Amino acid sequence: MRIKKISDRNIVFWTKEDADSDVYMGAILGVKHNFIIDTGIGRGCVDAMLEYIGDDSKPIVVINTHHDWDHVAGNWVLEGNTIVAHKLCYELMEKNWDMQVKRAKEMGRYFAGEVRKCLPNLLFEGSMEFPEDGITLFHTPGHTEDSITVYDAVDKVLHAGDNFGIADGKTYYWGKQEDVESFRNIVEAYKRYDFEIYVSGHCRPHGKEVVGFMETTLAEMGADK
Repeated sequence: MRIKKISDRNIVFWTKEDADSDVYMGAILGVKHNFIIDTGIGRGCVDAMLEYIGDDSKPIVVINTHHDWDHVAGNWVLEGNTIVAHKLCYELMEKNWDMQVKRAKEMGRYFAGEVRKCLPNLLFEGSMEFPEDGITLFHTPGHTEDSITVYDAVDKVLHAGDNFGIADGKTYYWGKQEDVESFRNIVEAYKRYDFEIYVSGHCRPHGKEVVGFMETTLAEMGADK
């Protein structure tokens, strides 16, 4: 597990998911709560985040950015805590968990210790706030129907899950290429937030310049026609 503090209270954790890609998770050490954003590919991911948090006794709130197994497989380690997600995340995880894990094993994907299905227990639809901590969650369907984004207004950090990433100068929109409207909505939503750091689920963090990359990708998808 690799760890990097990217702002006063935001930490990024990442580990190999397969031979070619990494999975990124986050922690925000808030005023009232400590937030864990995605629980990765098994117990080992959560253990590393808990070790970093250490003796800080604030309640932990887990946020699932979407239902894909590689972002929720460590939920079970924190089963007694609040686990927040979009309403559709609960439904899709319940439906797809066994199939996703079976497929991952068949494809030789990596697992960080034990994985179990553990569904979120606090659900929302449009948006949700933790005002004491300056945290906003909002629905941004694109990669999946249930995808959400996490915004830290204090440190101006946007955690975008698997909606978009940049690696080695190449851009990745992980939604359906024909679904231009969903991507346009994501871009417009992100432009409304004053962020300085952008965290993706599978690429290293970037700055505000990510919006320009998004707009170029959107144009290439034919959204300007």
